[in-house]
Amino acid sequence: MNHLTVKMRIKSTYRDMNPKEKQIADYILANIKLVSRSSISDLAHNLGVADSTVYQFTKKLGYDGFKDFKVNLLTEEFDSEISIHEKISEQDSPDAMLQKVFDSSIKALEDTRHIAQGGQFQKAAALMSSADRVWFFGIGGSNAVAFDSYHKFLRSPIPCGYASDYHLQLMNAGLLTEKDCAFLISHTGLNKDTLAIARLAKENGAKLIVLTSYPLSPLAKMADIVLVSTAEEITWRSESLSSRLSQLCIMDALFVMIMFHNEEGAHESLKKIRHAISYTREN
Repeated sequence: MNHLTVKMRIKSTYRDMNPKEKQIADYILANIKLVSRSSISDLAHNLGVADSTVYQFTKKLGYDGFKDFKVNLLTEEFDSEISIHEKISEQDSPDAMLQKVFDSSIKALEDTRHIAQGGQFQKAAALMSSADRVWFFGIGGSNAVAFDSYHKFLRSPIPCGYASDYHLQLMNAGLLTEKDCAFLISHTGLNKDTLAIARLAKENGAKLIVLTSYPLSPLAKMADIVLVSTAEEITWRSESLSSRLSQLCIMDALFVMIMFHNEEGAHESLKKIRHAISYTREN
């Protein structure tokens, strides 16, 4: 979590906070400028909690203490590259709406790039390259990302599979072995169907790679490797829809790494795919 901003750290752990921690988090997000200029005693007094409660909250976010937390908060406040885009309102012109949607997408990609850890990508690429088979799983909106990933990795030397139907996904998860890899995509990491697939794959000894926006989610806790995406929510466009763009970019980066990992095999598989696709083109 070293590269996460204060807001992103709060967001990624919020769901796992107790009521008092959520109270502190809500207050900080609503009063960032005030909190960045407050002492730990001031903040504790305003919230009606003990100083130690605030201190433990900052530790839970991954900071060394309140002082470290406040330094990061001040840095973000004056960093022009770290800004929260305004939400779209009905008063906005079509040009303004267009700009804000694009800005939100750009920010999702930038935030994800800031937290991306090359080591995790390298481990994921190595695990996928050594697996007998890689199966992509996703439910709902995540199913679209799973399908795009399957479509992409068909061009790689890695044998891969995908099914859109949930029952077929379960059946394929049931056929995985300890030599296989299950790649599960879920924005929240809470979807009960995805969790069922993950449990079944894990029971069979398959390795699990999870792509999610919540690294502390139940799905992420089951994974051997976790890749994290992030996104901002704007009017009429939930964060789960916005996170799709950063998830697609993560899969693109992983695909490139794997192709370079086995260039000879990559050239051969691309050659076969291009030959197959040639049948769809007029001479």
